Amino acid sequence: MKFPQPVSVNWVAALINAKVTGDGEKEALGINEIHKVEQGDLCFVDHPKYYDACLNSSATHIIINTTEVIVPDGKTLLVTADPFEAYLTIVDHFRPFTAATKPVSDTAAIGEGTIVMPNVFIGKDVKIGNNCIIHPNVSIMDYSVIGNNVVIQAGTVIGSDAFYYNTKKNRDAWYRRMKSCGDVIIEDDVEIGAGCTIDRGVTASTVIGKGTKIDNQVHIGHDTSVGKNCLFAAQVGIAGAVVIEDGVVLWGQVGVNKTLTVGSNAVVYAQSGIASTLEGGKTYFGSPVVHAKEKMKELVWIKRIPELWRKVMGADDDL
Repeated sequence: MKFPQPVSVNWVAALINAKVTGDGEKEALGINEIHKVEQGDLCFVDHPKYYDACLNSSATHIIINTTEVIVPDGKTLLVTADPFEAYLTIVDHFRPFTAATKPVSDTAAIGEGTIVMPNVFIGKDVKIGNNCIIHPNVSIMDYSVIGNNVVIQAGTVIGSDAFYYNTKKNRDAWYRRMKSCGDVIIEDDVEIGAGCTIDRGVTASTVIGKGTKIDNQVHIGHDTSVGKNCLFAAQVGIAGAVVIEDGVVLWGQVGVNKTLTVGSNAVVYAQSGIASTLEGGKTYFGSPVVHAKEKMKELVWIKRIPELWRKVMGADDDL
C-alpha cells in the first residue's frame, strides 16, 4: 500500500510508539510485506528467523523488535515491542474499515456502457472500465480496479481479505489476521466465471492479466500475479504470492502451492498438484506434477503390476 503522500519516519514512529535508529527525517512512501516491498517502503519483522531477509530486502525502513542486528547502509529502524501490532496501527490509520451503507458506493467510478445487474455490491473507490457486464450477486470490494470489456458471472467475489495470519502460540489468540490493505486489478478483456473468489493483496495487488479466462468456482489467493491470456478450468485453487506467466492453462481442480512460478505456456492436466516452480512451454500431470508423458508411462506400468505379479508368483496366485 502506498500512502496518499509521503510521511516522515519520525511521524510514523510517533504513530506506532517506536524509537528511531537512523535518519528520522527520511520519508516513507508506503508499507508492504516482504514479498512485495519496494524502495521507500516500510516493512515489519518480528521473528529472528526473518531478520536478515527483511533487513536485506528493498525496504528502506524496517519496523523491528530488536537493535541487535547488523543494519545495512541507508536503512532506518523503527524499534517497537510488537511490530505486528505496529503494522495493524498503520493500516488502520490509512485504510480504516468503514461499513457500507448502500449497494454501490458514491466513490465508485463506473465506465460508459457497463451493465451492473441487480444485487451487485460495489465498494469504496472501486473503478470499473467501459463495456463490462457485472452479473447478479457479484461483490466487488473496496479499491478494486476492473478494466474494459470484463465479464464477471453471478456470485463471484473480487477483493475479499487475504487468508493471511500472524501465528504466535504464546498468546491466547494463536492466529491474528494480518489486515489486508491491498487491492485487486483485473485487466481488459478478462472473463470470470460464477462463484469465484479473488483475494486482494495483503499490502499490494492481486493481478489478473489481460485476456485471461476463468471458469466457475476458481480461487485465487492474495498477491498472486496472473499473466495475459491464461485459461483456468473449474475448481482451480491458487495460493498466495504465486506468479502465473502468460498463456498458462490449468485444467480442472489443479492446486498450486504458494510463492512459486508457473512459466509461460505451461499446461497442467486436471487434478494435478503444483508444489514447486515449473518451467514454461511443457505439459505436466500428477501430484506432485511431473512431465505428462513421464506420468502416463508410470500409470501404464502400475496397471501392469497384477500381470507381472502373476507371472512371477504363478498363475494361481493373486495379489
